[in-house]
Amino acid sequence: MTGLSDQEYMRYSAHLLLSDIDEQGQLALRNAKVLIVGVGGLGAPVALYLASAGVGHLYLADDDHVELSNLQRQIIFTQQQLKQTKVSAAKASLAQLNPHISVTAIAQRVTLDSVNNQMADMLAQIDLVIDCSDNMPTRQAINKICVTQKLPLIVGAGIRMEGQLISFNAQQTDSACYHCLYPFEETAETNNCSTSGVLGPLVGVIGSLQALEAIKYLTSMPLSSLNRLMRFDGKTLQWEYLSVTKNPDCPVCAGR
Repeated sequence: MTGLSDQEYMRYSAHLLLSDIDEQGQLALRNAKVLIVGVGGLGAPVALYLASAGVGHLYLADDDHVELSNLQRQIIFTQQQLKQTKVSAAKASLAQLNPHISVTAIAQRVTLDSVNNQMADMLAQIDLVIDCSDNMPTRQAINKICVTQKLPLIVGAGIRMEGQLISFNAQQTDSACYHCLYPFEETAETNNCSTSGVLGPLVGVIGSLQALEAIKYLTSMPLSSLNRLMRFDGKTLQWEYLSVTKNPDCPVCAGR
């Protein structure tokens, strides 16, 4: 492992002053590979902060295109990028932000079938998955993938003026999974920002915390959100906390 270059020392000097990160932590960030699923209101701040922090390889997965209504909260995009695929537009923005990192754009939705057909090799290299999706079926698919691949997962959600944050680690046999928290029926209705609305800074708060937890994990700091549902009320700035335990009968993770 080579050390940091002079430019990297300057760029990450604020990190290097932190005893919890210092040079070894920054090298760990540089060597990390992170999959961000969804480049919307949550994924935008996650991608920007992880790129700024020097996470060496970001994989961005999203099958959507940039629309005018996205610009209210998806701060990685500009007016000039309308109609482009979100992953290609985000990749271009991150390249301008930090030329020392690599970004792989995956212009497709993450499903169990897509992993079986195209993403398996990539997942074998990933250190961490960050779920920034906006619908329950995708979250459940990502959770199953992470349990199967034994990948840690940081999940964020935001709608109206309410946000949630939680993380799981399938490498730990006693960790819960997303399905333990939210058992899902295929017929269940799902809400998202497009149908219910959201205040832009709300997803910025949750996305920033997902990025913070990701950096902590990659630099071997403990996760505050591990098996702990954190609910945020944007109107009152109040937090609620709920411990989540593994369901011994969970059809997704009980056999692990």
